[in-house]
Amino acid sequence: MLTQFSAAIFDMDGLILDSEPLAKLAFDTVCKQYGLADLSEVFMQFVGTNAQTGNAVIKSALNDSIDADVFNQTWRSLYGEWVKDKAVPLKAGVVEVLSYCQSHHIPMAVATSSHTVIATHKLNKAGVLDYFDIVIGGDQVANSKPQPDIFLKAATSLSCQPNACIAFEDSPNGVTSAVAAGMTVVQIPDLIKPDAALLSLGHIVLDRISDVINATP
Repeated sequence: MLTQFSAAIFDMDGLILDSEPLAKLAFDTVCKQYGLADLSEVFMQFVGTNAQTGNAVIKSALNDSIDADVFNQTWRSLYGEWVKDKAVPLKAGVVEVLSYCQSHHIPMAVATSSHTVIATHKLNKAGVLDYFDIVIGGDQVANSKPQPDIFLKAATSLSCQPNACIAFEDSPNGVTSAVAAGMTVVQIPDLIKPDAALLSLGHIVLDRISDVINATP
């Protein structure tokens, strides 16, 4: 299946890196510090988006009960400290797919809502940065996922038409973004399972990313 595409574009957190549970733990930890109720549903709303969008979602949910700016800075700083000098574990099957694409000369890009510098650092720490031709971070586009901007920029950067690209995502926001860009989309769900509305987009859903190697078109 993979060899029919001109390029492969990958999300990072929750797809390449097993980072979402760690981010959720940082978020929950700071919620407890502030004496807040369980805000898991709020967290799930912004998985896959950039920090600006996520901060706005949190600010709306807190509704001035506490200083949202301080809260956001605190939990993001905690998460940042945890991953700054330590490699985030790779998701199962990722290296198999990256190696397969590399051996078949399929150009690869990362399209992540994270800041480019942060994403590059995390990928380098995890030992997979060199697989990718380019890393497109959320700071390089005007609109975050679920808008298609970042996937369209990744395709352009690889000199490929969007409909010739396969995109890999874990979150609903990411899937929506890649589908809107006109790509063939493979979802490997992480923290959030696809609901009926998301499945109606008609994308491919797999249990493990390496399943795509033997999948039929």
